[in-house]
Amino acid sequence: MAGYSFDMESYMTRESFAKVKEFAATKETPFLVTSLGVVARKYDELRKFMPYARVYYAIKANPSEDVLRLLAARGSCFDIASVYELDLVLRLGIPPDRLSLGNTIKKARDIQYAYERGVRLFATDAESDVRKLARNAPGSDVFFRILTNGLGADWPLSRKFGARPSVIFQNILLAKELGLNPRGVSFHVGSQQHDITQWRAALATCKELFDAAKERGVVLDLVNMGGGFPAHYLSPVEKTSVYADAVTGYLHEFFGPELPRVVIEPGRYMAGDAGVLVTEVVMISNKEGEGSASWLYLDVGKFNGLIETLDESIKYPIYSERTGEARDYIIAGPTCDSLDILYEKTSCRLPANLEEGDRLYFLTTGAYTRTYSSIFFNGFPPLESYVIE
Repeated sequence: MAGYSFDMESYMTRESFAKVKEFAATKETPFLVTSLGVVARKYDELRKFMPYARVYYAIKANPSEDVLRLLAARGSCFDIASVYELDLVLRLGIPPDRLSLGNTIKKARDIQYAYERGVRLFATDAESDVRKLARNAPGSDVFFRILTNGLGADWPLSRKFGARPSVIFQNILLAKELGLNPRGVSFHVGSQQHDITQWRAALATCKELFDAAKERGVVLDLVNMGGGFPAHYLSPVEKTSVYADAVTGYLHEFFGPELPRVVIEPGRYMAGDAGVLVTEVVMISNKEGEGSASWLYLDVGKFNGLIETLDESIKYPIYSERTGEARDYIIAGPTCDSLDILYEKTSCRLPANLEEGDRLYFLTTGAYTRTYSSIFFNGFPPLESYVIE
């Protein structure tokens, strides 16, 4: 195995990867290949270890129609972030009672649009949004997002979303007063979360809000735990069963043997391992002379789908078919922007005999790649995407 030292079986079976390479052989780079078989395996694994939880797949991770059809056929519900995602799933025949509008930032007309098309489950975290929901989605079920600190996550989702428990409590009471149906509390511990105890801290706050609301006559019955379960990048992560067992234990610790309705919103976990991004080496340059790291320029970069390398947060495993001695490279994308450097501080050891025109395979790229790619920066089109069985 050339390049980074990793075990292919941790990411994708060798059989699945062989199918990707065979499919990719005749395609022009760069492009993403998503394996439906891996998505199905991840969904089934999650259902096996958390059978009590209702899965709402986070469409924003990978909105491929084939992925959505696969998950719908398996019984998944869906977390939508916009009316555009709403239109997509309705066009595929997915009924609105399997949808949750989980974005807390919503225009009044978009709330009305979703309501008129049958959506009845909404997230919120602000008084303004509660009032918009009451006016434009009367009587709807609402859950309230609390702040989390995102510690332990490679891609934190703190600050922008959620509110302090005291604020959420007042919004719960306001929603009831305005004729909405307060259902429960939600949180997100941060994407690619390594610290399982973060779920415990968030669930403790959920229970406190359940009890406080009950004292004021509002009975909550839903806990939405959002996402956070990891995909397999370079840093090792625990097995799904370890996460699931710990979280299940936390739920019973705070809510006892009879759990409320539990919702999870996997996105990265579900689609990440299923994707391989195929790219070509455009140029290799030694800028600083003998003994320095060479620059490796690819035909894909931050603006073509790999924005999560921002601050080198997500470290993708990179596979090369070349073998032999390895060396350090600085890896950069093709655009005329100095921000378009993927890895400079992170040690990137790849074969020393790499040549221009060689292909590299970025593993675990099924989530938040194509959906992040720009539409015309430097004239480059959005990242091409394919799906295989």
